[in-house]
Amino acid sequence: MKVLITGAGGFVGKNLQQHLAERKDVEVVCFTRANTVAELPRLLDGVEFVFHLAGVNRPQDPQEFVTGNADLTAALVAAVEGEMQASGRRIAIVCSSSTQAARDNPYGASKRAAEAALQAFAARSGAAAHVFRLPNVFGKWCRPNYNSAVATFCHNIARGLPIQINDPAAPVTLVYVDDVVERFIELMDGADAAVDAEGFATVTPQYTTTVGELARLIETFRASRDTLVTERVGTGLVRALYSTYVSYLPPELFAYSVPMHGDARGVFVEMLKTPDCGQFSFFTAHPGITRGGHYHHTKTEKFLVIKGEARFKFRHMQTGETHERVTSGSKAEIVETVPGWTHDITNIGSDEMVVMLWANEVFDRAKPDTYACPL
Repeated sequence: MKVLITGAGGFVGKNLQQHLAERKDVEVVCFTRANTVAELPRLLDGVEFVFHLAGVNRPQDPQEFVTGNADLTAALVAAVEGEMQASGRRIAIVCSSSTQAARDNPYGASKRAAEAALQAFAARSGAAAHVFRLPNVFGKWCRPNYNSAVATFCHNIARGLPIQINDPAAPVTLVYVDDVVERFIELMDGADAAVDAEGFATVTPQYTTTVGELARLIETFRASRDTLVTERVGTGLVRALYSTYVSYLPPELFAYSVPMHGDARGVFVEMLKTPDCGQFSFFTAHPGITRGGHYHHTKTEKFLVIKGEARFKFRHMQTGETHERVTSGSKAEIVETVPGWTHDITNIGSDEMVVMLWANEVFDRAKPDTYACPL
């Protein structure tokens, strides 16, 4: 399939291009600020689907709202209709409008005119025109200090620069760029259109929060390198926002150091702590060194030897029952510590031993649930 992307050099356009580049069955033609309206008929030759993402939202002259939104869309529609007449096939259009189109200002009026041109095109041609009134779109490659608070916050906070918040309680509705692109591509692939009560295409999920909460979350992402405590970044808004924040890190900040606690036995390094799913760390031990020699009432751990040879020893605190387990880095085997059993681990090999460790709770020095009891 051959597709045209207008606004291909913009934020959503770049993300859409990248996703389509992963498809061997799609050829992409780009229309950017370097192109003119007069080139549209040529660029549409052989095109079967159009993603109309081009537009103007912060011009020097308000008249540019008309030329960059309403007039450009009208010219695109005319060129698409010309290609349809020449080829005898229908060409569907996906258009990214904005929730600002509902507002009574020059920008909103220009977006409404663009929407009307597409709706009229669909009515007279029978081709599909999917118009999305998108809320604030965020994600990687969005321009900071322009028209996205998320992009600005991520860029500035990642670099230790100040941010300005006029009203922390101001509500904001967001949609993640990957969700937008996924929905666009679904429509390209023939998915049924889902529209709202006003007939506009929709993207889900959408997230409603406040400007202050956005800033707070992004600040915690930055602070996590010092505290080692991560937010719950696996689902929903926090997942998408964390991914966005990391994408704004400059290359010199891709890596960061964490403390290494060393003694005669080896080193111990904490990597990551979570609010409610424990923490991750690793330790080393020199040949012949034994670590542990304690038990827990509730705390549990998982050990994975990734280098060297280890012997785990266990003894039940009440019955005296014992158990031993030998494992090594050549075998991916996880050994769990069990509450009520004292345990230790000894390096029985001739090289340094390296062990990954997960504990189900973050270590609390005030209540460590760790009681010395050598085996």
